Amino acid sequence: MAEEKTARLHLAGKDYDLAVLSPTAGPDVVDIRKLYSEADVFTYDPGFTSTASCDSTITYIDGDKGELWYRGYPIEQLASESHYLEVCYLLLYGELPNKDQLVDFETRITRHTMVHEQMHYFFRGFRRDSHPMATMVGVVGAMSAFYHDSIDINDPVQREIASIRLIAKVPTIAAMAYKYSLGQPFVYPRNELDYASNFLHMCFSVPAEPYHVDPALSRAMDRIFTLHADHEQNASTSTVRLAGSSGANPFACIAAGIACLWGPAHGGANQACLEMLREIGSVERIPEFLARAKDKNDPFRLMGFGHRVYKNFDPRAKVMKESADEVLDLLGVHNNPTLQVAKELERIALEDEYFVSKKLYPNVDFYSGIILEAMGFPTSMFTPIFALSRTVGWISQWKEMIADPQNKIGRPRQLYVGSPRRDYKPLDAR
Repeated sequence: MAEEKTARLHLAGKDYDLAVLSPTAGPDVVDIRKLYSEADVFTYDPGFTSTASCDSTITYIDGDKGELWYRGYPIEQLASESHYLEVCYLLLYGELPNKDQLVDFETRITRHTMVHEQMHYFFRGFRRDSHPMATMVGVVGAMSAFYHDSIDINDPVQREIASIRLIAKVPTIAAMAYKYSLGQPFVYPRNELDYASNFLHMCFSVPAEPYHVDPALSRAMDRIFTLHADHEQNASTSTVRLAGSSGANPFACIAAGIACLWGPAHGGANQACLEMLREIGSVERIPEFLARAKDKNDPFRLMGFGHRVYKNFDPRAKVMKESADEVLDLLGVHNNPTLQVAKELERIALEDEYFVSKKLYPNVDFYSGIILEAMGFPTSMFTPIFALSRTVGWISQWKEMIADPQNKIGRPRQLYVGSPRRDYKPLDAR
């Protein structure tokens, strides 16, 4: 990264030259690392939306063009040509694997999908009506109590073991959380099944009868995993990096990411979208809700349309729409009122001048919610599925941060607007 340009800041009669760093893609970055020591000022950026907090080679987003790359590969190509574990390898190691590397990687993941038997006792401590995300935060965080041989962050071998374990075991934990909420027995992973099929089997099979995973559903599930695998420095990824900057073990860092993802403004968006569709209830009521969405004085807003990052279209949505159409055709659930509302709302949004002019296209959360609903998942499982998809992205970002020689503990600053200095008054003088 060459420092070829500079920006000049004129402040209180003095000039300060700030290096301008040029990335591989995207806008230039003004380097303000020495600004406080030289000029005694901070920058103010609530939400850090204009601040680059790290160097990264993993994921790139261009919101204006609607682009998402994993290690330089467009997400559309990976979603249509690749599969999730191959994408995991790419995110973790920087390059697509050859045949032998992929077989080795898939074997290592498959052989680590079981969890320690004593971890079953953790689930029994939760109420049956606990949200699966609450269960996952606790159980994933507790993995550090069982896998002591992979918590030394300074040992590359242990970091690698922890990475494999998390990618392999988080789907098992998510499925166990789902089964526990239903009061059904846990289903152990099957080594002969692929990653997505194994997850569906653990969620929907029961000991009383055989369960066949439909390849089309497995493919749709695999696409959901792939499209959610990483998304640059979002809230949960930044949380993982911030937790990791203190030297916390990888299991604690991923649990922190899961907790952040739980928020309805982040990982809960597809759940919120399905709840909105159910609130609308029928196709006949769509005009009423569209009028409310267009009314500036009405707090109601349509969930699943537009995106904070993508100002044009969400590149993941096109791929997800194809999967949604395939799943709905396969399952024959067109009579489902919620899904009827979703399809009609999608049609209107792609044609209505209000949506088109504001570029409020259906996003990935809109379509993923439709697919998961059609598969039979309750909305409470939407965010846990998001979490298991994103685990590899969090791990890749965490490993990159640990290996970065510039890594230091995160310590954001603030604009203090509280009371100025004042002296303590005794109780009887107040």
